[in-house]
Amino acid sequence: MTMDVKDFDYELPEELIAQDPLEDRSASRLMVLDRETGEIQHRIFKDITQYLRPGDCLVINDTKVIPARLFGVKKDTGAKIEILLLKRRENDIWETLVRPGKKAKPGTVIEFGEGLLTGTVVDTVDDGNRLIQFHYKGIFEEILDQLGQMPLPPYITHQLKDKNRYQTVYARHEGSAAAPTAGLHFTQELLAEIEGMGVKIAHVTLHVGLGTFRPVKVENVQDHHMHSEFSIVEESEAKKVNDTRAAGGRVICVGTTSCRTVESASTEDGVLKAGTGWTEIFIYPGYRFKVLDALITNFHLPQSTLVMLVSALAGREHILDAYREAVKEGYRFFSFGDAMFIAAHPAAAVGIEEISEESGKRWKNV
Repeated sequence: MTMDVKDFDYELPEELIAQDPLEDRSASRLMVLDRETGEIQHRIFKDITQYLRPGDCLVINDTKVIPARLFGVKKDTGAKIEILLLKRRENDIWETLVRPGKKAKPGTVIEFGEGLLTGTVVDTVDDGNRLIQFHYKGIFEEILDQLGQMPLPPYITHQLKDKNRYQTVYARHEGSAAAPTAGLHFTQELLAEIEGMGVKIAHVTLHVGLGTFRPVKVENVQDHHMHSEFSIVEESEAKKVNDTRAAGGRVICVGTTSCRTVESASTEDGVLKAGTGWTEIFIYPGYRFKVLDALITNFHLPQSTLVMLVSALAGREHILDAYREAVKEGYRFFSFGDAMFIAAHPAAAVGIEEISEESGKRWKNV
C-alpha cells in the first residue's frame, strides 16, 4: 500500500509557531491523546505526573546541542560565509552545510573569530555538504562556545536570549545540531518528583541531525531516505528498560529521538540492547513498536517524518484530528511549543480537572 506525503498535511496558522520559550518550562500546555480511541484531554505539562505510574520507565535523550552555527570570511577575498556543523569525522574534519555553497570549493580557507579558528574545505559530499578540516590552538569545544551560535530551526526567527533554553536540563553529551525538544518541558524539580513516584528514568543518547527539519521531498512516503544519526545505549540504561518491561511497566519515551533510539536498538521481541551505532530508522504507519508504550512529544511540522512517526503510534486520523483541535484551541507549535502525551487509555489520577475556560483564555494570551 502506498502512502502519499500529502496524507500527513494540516493547516497551521503562522502565529501558532512558538518563537520564544515560556519562562517556566513546565507551564506549557499538554494535550493527552488516547492512541486507541482518539479521545483528547487538555492539561498543563506539570500534570504529566498524574498520568505516570510507579513501575513505569521514562526514557530521555541526554544529548547536548553544540553552538554549531559559525560566521566566517574567506581568507583570500573577505567574502562572508556561514557554516553549520553537522557530523564530526576524524582529524578535526567535520561534515558541514555551507552558505553560500558556491564560495566554498575544495581548497577554500575560511577564518572565524579573526583567525581564532580556521577551516579548509577538503571535499564536497552528499547533498552538496562540505568536509572542512579545522585548525586551532586549545580545545575545540571551548572555541566553539566562544564563536558559535545555537542552530535554531529555520521557522524560529527570534533571537534566543538565553542559550540554555535550547538545551534540556539533563543535557550531557555534546553532539546535536538540534535539541530533542520534547525534553525542554522538564525541570529538575519535575524530574525529581517523577523519580520520587517510583518511575525509573533511563538515559539514552541520540545526536540529533538537521535531517529532522528536512522536508519529505518524495510523493510516496516509503521512497523517503532517512538521515542517519549516532546513538548510544549504555548497559545500565538498557537494563532499566528491560526490567520495566519484564515487570509489566510501561516504557514512555520523551521525544521522537528517544523513541527512534530504543526502537532501532532493540530485538524483534522487544529486548533493548546496549551499544553504539548509526540509525536510519524511519517509523511510519504500519510499523510495529517493539519497546515503546507511550510517547511525550511536541507538535510537528506538516508532512514531516515526525508526523508520520506519531501517526504510526496513534493512527493518522487520530493525530490529524488532534492537530486540528490543537489549532482550534490555540496551542503553540514546534520546538518551543506545547506538548502531547500519547498513550493507550491514559487515565489521570483522581482529583485533576480539565483546564477551565478561564485558564484556557489565559493560555491563548501567552
